[in-house]
Amino acid sequence: MRRAIAVTLLALLQTVGAGAAEHLEWSHELEGSDGVWSPLHQPTGDTWLEREFGAMLNEVRAYADPAGRATEEEGESEELSKECIAFRADPFADIGEIMRAGCQPTVEQMSRLMDNPLGNVAMWINQVDVLWLDNDQEDRSPETQVNYMGILQFPLGITENWNVINRIVYNIPSVPIDQDKVDRLATFPPSQPPGGGPTQPPPSGDILPIDLIGGRTSGFGDMIYLGLASPKEGISHGPGQTSVWGVGLGQTFPSATDDLLGSGKWAMGPAAIYAYLGQKWKLGGLLQTYFSYAGDSGRDDVSMLNLQLFYYFSITETISIGAGPNIIANFQADSGDKWTVPLGIGIGKTLQVGKVPVRFMVEYYGSVVRPNTVGATHNLRFVVIPAVPAALIPFL
Repeated sequence: MRRAIAVTLLALLQTVGAGAAEHLEWSHELEGSDGVWSPLHQPTGDTWLEREFGAMLNEVRAYADPAGRATEEEGESEELSKECIAFRADPFADIGEIMRAGCQPTVEQMSRLMDNPLGNVAMWINQVDVLWLDNDQEDRSPETQVNYMGILQFPLGITENWNVINRIVYNIPSVPIDQDKVDRLATFPPSQPPGGGPTQPPPSGDILPIDLIGGRTSGFGDMIYLGLASPKEGISHGPGQTSVWGVGLGQTFPSATDDLLGSGKWAMGPAAIYAYLGQKWKLGGLLQTYFSYAGDSGRDDVSMLNLQLFYYFSITETISIGAGPNIIANFQADSGDKWTVPLGIGIGKTLQVGKVPVRFMVEYYGSVVRPNTVGATHNLRFVVIPAVPAALIPFL
């Protein structure tokens, strides 16, 4: 099945490459200067786009033709020690043991480590969500909301057998509403939580169409800390199959620079995570709940749930398809505005950028359930994640 999927993806990449060649005028740089891009020709590597596209194409081609890949790896292994060669041949080798032996983990091994949301790896998750907001009550063009979310994730060992996985989350939203106009109208706009967490309050008072208080407000949003206690060893289900889990607490901080960008409340709630990590499938979910206990008395209370599901299938050791939609429930909103339920699909690839493994992802979501007042109909998500093994950071 893996080879069949790889062959299908190879054909798709070749088709995309053909279109890219036409628009980017690669044809004059490629073998066979007949003015037509051929799937048999390789990019010259003169540009970053050509190099990365060529690398992805070659990787998928290698999985469609394993014999060719084996020949290539034989030449690379000649310069490595026998111990490092053995580590490279084991996709499930412990990264800490690899580092202590003086060897370097392969990008495939790092990619697998990054698949584990509770793994011994420090990651800087950079996520940009572009949401198209629609108002069912008004026949007007959709507005766009943009949210950049940064997540600093790192493990800390608290006992011989347990870690605490720390996630420090910060948001920089840009919403299609002018804060100054809202203040002059003395009203509250409809609220749409950004794609990664509870940062905005439910609407209160008279709701006006977003067009009437148009413009844009950008700035810093509420910060979130999430701590999850997790066993260092997962539950084994056989070779290359593990389950991991964790429980903890989340805390939001009213750090937003404008009322539109945050709740104005201190909120806390329990959290839990479970993930199945198979040789091909990675499935699970992260549940967060937040209930306000202090803050601006003039703002509505926070009572929210954020369930991020994830379902990914590995095409190769560094390429996967799937998505991680955020299902959000705002229990303070009216009955027709409580839930946002998106479904999506995307593709991701882990590359070696210098000495750092970096994962690039793009995902598309469509909302099957959304608030009646104002809700996101579509969401385009871009993610960039550089990672470092925790074994390289002494205090971790």
